[in-house]
Amino acid sequence: MKLPQPVQVLLSALVIVADWIASNPDLFPYFPQAAHQRGEERVAAAWRGLQLPPRWRAAEPVEGIPELFASRFDLPSGAEVRPVQEAAVGLARTMPEPGLLVIEAPMGEGKTEAALAAAEILAARSGAGGVFFALPTMATGNAMFPRLLDWLERLPTEDGARLSVLLAHSKAALNEDFADLLRAGTQQIAAVGLDEEDRPVRPGGEGSVASAELVAHSWLRGRKKAMLSSFVAGTVDQLLFAGLKSRHLALRHLAVAGKVVIIDEAHAYDTYMSTYLDRVLSWLGAYGVPVVVLSATLPASRRRQLAEAYAGESADGCAEGFAAVEAAEAYPLLTAVAPGSAPMLEAPPASGRSSGVHLERLEDDLGVLADRLEAELVDGGCALVVRNTVQRVLETARVLRDRFGEGAVTVAHSCFIDVDRAAKDAALLSRFGPPGKAKDRPTQRHIVVASQVAEQSLDVDFDLLVSDLCPVDLLLQRMGRLHRHQRGDGQAERPSRLRTARCLLTGVDWAGEVPVPVRGSVAVYGEYPLLRSAAVLLDHLEGDAPPVRLPQDISLLVQGAYARDSAVPAGWAEAMARARQRYEDFRGDQAERAAVFRLDPVGRPGRSLVGWVSSGVGDADDTRAGRAQVRDGRESLEVIVVQRRADGALATVGWIEPGKAGLELPEDRAPDARAAKAAAACGLRLPYQFSFPEVLDRAIAELEQFCPQAWQSKESHWLAGELILVLDADCQTPLAGFQLRYSDVDGLEVTRD
Repeated sequence: MKLPQPVQVLLSALVIVADWIASNPDLFPYFPQAAHQRGEERVAAAWRGLQLPPRWRAAEPVEGIPELFASRFDLPSGAEVRPVQEAAVGLARTMPEPGLLVIEAPMGEGKTEAALAAAEILAARSGAGGVFFALPTMATGNAMFPRLLDWLERLPTEDGARLSVLLAHSKAALNEDFADLLRAGTQQIAAVGLDEEDRPVRPGGEGSVASAELVAHSWLRGRKKAMLSSFVAGTVDQLLFAGLKSRHLALRHLAVAGKVVIIDEAHAYDTYMSTYLDRVLSWLGAYGVPVVVLSATLPASRRRQLAEAYAGESADGCAEGFAAVEAAEAYPLLTAVAPGSAPMLEAPPASGRSSGVHLERLEDDLGVLADRLEAELVDGGCALVVRNTVQRVLETARVLRDRFGEGAVTVAHSCFIDVDRAAKDAALLSRFGPPGKAKDRPTQRHIVVASQVAEQSLDVDFDLLVSDLCPVDLLLQRMGRLHRHQRGDGQAERPSRLRTARCLLTGVDWAGEVPVPVRGSVAVYGEYPLLRSAAVLLDHLEGDAPPVRLPQDISLLVQGAYARDSAVPAGWAEAMARARQRYEDFRGDQAERAAVFRLDPVGRPGRSLVGWVSSGVGDADDTRAGRAQVRDGRESLEVIVVQRRADGALATVGWIEPGKAGLELPEDRAPDARAAKAAAACGLRLPYQFSFPEVLDRAIAELEQFCPQAWQSKESHWLAGELILVLDADCQTPLAGFQLRYSDVDGLEVTRD
């Protein structure tokens, strides 16, 4: 019999894991006290000592869909199951075999709950023993983790069952929810005597009878084993690594082969990342792993690529079916691909929630913006201004503060230290979140000036939106923060002039025949996607143009922007052709570079795995260098921010929460654990100015000049190997020809020396 390659991979991984367990001298002492023990008895004792949580055995829910959602999720009083949620559960139950399920639905439609409900059913049908929820960023991973825990707490499990859980990114240990589970899962691995009873281990490591609990099991830690945990929320990088030629690749495949995989924000991945994602999907399809893909704004061509990648060779015989996948125009839309079967399409009705967003051009001038906001917010209200670069965020905030006062303007962007970024997100939710949860919504006018962080997973709601021009799928995400919730009958609780949802579109020179986006936006997104976005929005920008209807126009606008044969406005043809050529060249280069270290397709049965990761990258992990292997872009630089006090001593920064601020960090010995962890929570990714090779090298050289030897020991694991950025008492420091200034209000500001 010729073993299929997927079987060879999993057998190889199982042998590796078995070897690790068998080589553990705590579990298998070289000189056992009871030398007369038979091999079977020693194995049984070691297995009890290891105490791995049993695999999750999902039972297909027998309750109706409304009862299922009510029992699994903390839904608001009176909430009803949305049609797309009902359809997703129905399709998970009825598709011929568990396979790929793509859920396209508007923002705020409950796709996360639909995915988890479908995952439970797909796990029951396929025998999967866990779930991996893959998200685009650490921030979205952190936001999802408590939601995953809440779902797990509500899952029916055997009495006393312990479920292993992981938050999978490089800063997971700083997440308090995960840290609690780490403490709960702390236990010493030791062989158990043959006469001892099996017993659960309570948090803290001492034996006691325990009820069902979620733990981060101590053996399932470290880069190589952590993803073997049953339930994982983390960055999509962890999934993409399964398509990267690297050491221990078989273990990465073992980690996902026994789970249901959920991929969120599928529209957020560029050509480089998609090259790896498609290859991973082909292997997941070969393993028979159920996959749920979520997106609010997925181009039709990308929908077909995902479906064909998962189907693998079976797609060759269903050309018409996959053509129909791309041709489908319904929205919301569900696409199901079962192994060996033609794709299935289902178009559930919209939930009935609908809004119209009126678009308007706005001159890209800060004085004009301030004047307009002053007129719009004359009776109060909350406005969101989204800029495409951090520099534009800070420039805008300075002008608006001069006009409206310091307290009326809030800044949010990616260049805050981690602990400040988390506090910013929490404050935004507290002030601008859903009715009933946001207790501190401003009663006076207030403006939030933000970068793209405002379009990612934050459930915030504003009365007015101002946005730089961006690709239309991202603009629709930003619009999802406008009148997101009902505030009174006919939005009566909003100021009267803001009861109609409006988006002012700026960041563009609108004067010429062809719009000219600002340079910063072109650097971030490229000119062609911006021009395509402007082109499909033209009909909503002219005179008494109709509003953008949400969700009805979402798919229409996205497909219009990304279709290969999209219409070009009169007079734009030459500019559009040049921009498109540059864009296609760039995407081709991305795909070519990604393919260098991409895993080969699934081979024919019997083909050996010898050399399957040859010419690979070595180790792959969620460090800065590891992420660069599956994401395109210049290498970024991450630092830990500390402060030198006026007396010359080093300390944690002084503005974070009491008990963590101002803790001394001695340079001649390892700081105590509390101070070191508080410092580690102040990680910061330096902006694009430091990603150019010559600047990057110079910055690293300057940062490495401060490297306390005592901090490099195992007693200082929070700080060992990290680059330390030391701010002076005024929160400033020079670095690589730039002057850096930091505040908890505005984050990092970078200027030329």
